This record gives sequence, C-alpha cells and structure tokens, in this order.
Amino acid sequence: MATIPSLPSRTDLLRMARSTTDITGQLLDTAGNITRIAINTFDPKDGSGPEMLRVLRETTAELAEVSASPQAQEAFYRIVDTLTRLGTSGAPLAVHPVSEPARVLLAALGDSLLPVLDAVEPAVEEFAAALGELVEASSPLLPAAAGVAAGALLALTPLIRAATDVLRDSSPELRRIADALTAALAPLMPLQVALAERAAGAGAGVVRATLPPFADLTDAAAATAKAARPVLIAGEELFVTGLERLQPALLAAASRVGGLARTVAVRVSAAVSPAAEQGVVVAVTPA
Repeated sequence: MATIPSLPSRTDLLRMARSTTDITGQLLDTAGNITRIAINTFDPKDGSGPEMLRVLRETTAELAEVSASPQAQEAFYRIVDTLTRLGTSGAPLAVHPVSEPARVLLAALGDSLLPVLDAVEPAVEEFAAALGELVEASSPLLPAAAGVAAGALLALTPLIRAATDVLRDSSPELRRIADALTAALAPLMPLQVALAERAAGAGAGVVRATLPPFADLTDAAAATAKAARPVLIAGEELFVTGLERLQPALLAAASRVGGLARTVAVRVSAAVSPAAEQGVVVAVTPA
C-alpha cells in the first residue's frame, strides 16, 4: 500500500512563497522594461518612431522591388521546382513495399544496438579522452604532417587529372566493358542466389554444431586463465620491475646519443658553412 506523502512544513511554504514572489517581481520588471523600450522606440518626441517607420517602409519597398525582378522570380521558380521534384521522387519510397521491411530492420538494429552502445560508452569516452591527449601531445608534429600531406596531394593531382582525361576519352570502351560484364553476370545471378541459400543453410548447421564445443572450450580457457592468473601477474610484475631498473640506463644512453648527435651536427654545420670572420674557433662541449 502506498504511503501518504507528508505535508510541507511552514518553512517550506514560506520559501516557496518567497520564490514565487521573487519570480513574479522579475517577470513584472521584464515586462516593464519591454514596455518602456517599445514606448521609447515609437515615441514621436525624439523622432525615433517616425524614423523607424521610415526605415521599415524603405526596406519593404526595396524588398518588393528586388523580389519583382526577373532574376528573383527565376530563382523562386527554381526553388519551387527543386522542392517539387524532391517530393515527387521521395514520395514513392514511403509507399514502396521495401520500405516496411527496411523500417523493421532499422527498428531491430536500433533495439539490438542500444545495449551494446550503453556497454561501450565508458570505453569510448576513455578512448576519446586518451586520443585527445595524444593529439595534444603530438601537436608539434601536425604542421610537418600537414605539409607532407599537402605535397602528396599536389603530386597526385596531375595523376588524377591524367586518369580523368583517359577515362573521359575512353567512355565508349568503358560502356562496352560494362555491357559485356552485365551480359556475362546476369545469367549467373539466379545460380548465385541458390548457392547462397544452400551455403547459408550449411553454414547455419555448422554454427549450431560448433557452438557447444566452442562454449566448452571457452569455459576451459577461462578456468585455465583464472588458475594461471597469479603466474601471469607475477610475470607482469617482473617485466615492469625490469623496465624500471633499465630506465636510468636507457635515459643515460639516450642522453649520450643526443649529445653526440648535437656535436656532429655542429661540426658538420661549421664545415659546410664556415664563419665569415677568420680566426673564429668553434668549440663544442658535449652535454
């Protein structure tokens, strides 16, 4: 039996009454401001009202003059004709026999995909956040990548134009190829449909026969993984510990390699582009 909700207390009533009064006052102030703006706008004393009416009258006249031009009438006619064609071509789709199975298929897909989407939503959000951080961290490389992409596009543009010219000049041959393929494949379609039906039936039987052993194998693999979980965790711990111990040595080696590379770069730069002043000695101190 449902319980009877308790009545609001005196404090709640006072708070609701105060909130209602405040909101009413704000609405009245807003209405007063709107009224004051309207009065000031159309007030004949300062000339703003007649000026606004004059501007509206001129704007209306200009709009009427523009809409009466042949160009505007032609544009309106084209818009109406396009909308009419869209409606005429789209209307048969709504009453076509295929539309009902398509709606059923879309509804089934929506009902099936909603639980999947709900399940993967946290993972997708986490992946999106990680991807955003990766893009932000790799932002210094984006200009270089954009330059390489622009160069590749510029290099591909002549090839695409040449291919377009070849295909445009070879349109009769392409039409002959399409006709030949259509004539060769059309008789095979009924046979392909029959074979597809037989393959679907055989595949369904194989899947039905395979699923129980596969389920048993999955259960066994899960049990094995559960039993071997301590060993896997211990191996991961040893691997991570080894990486942590190797990290200082790797950082030192990377630092030495970087210093050597900077030294070689400075010497090569000095050899290729010597200083203008004679007697300048380039001294390099490894970092």
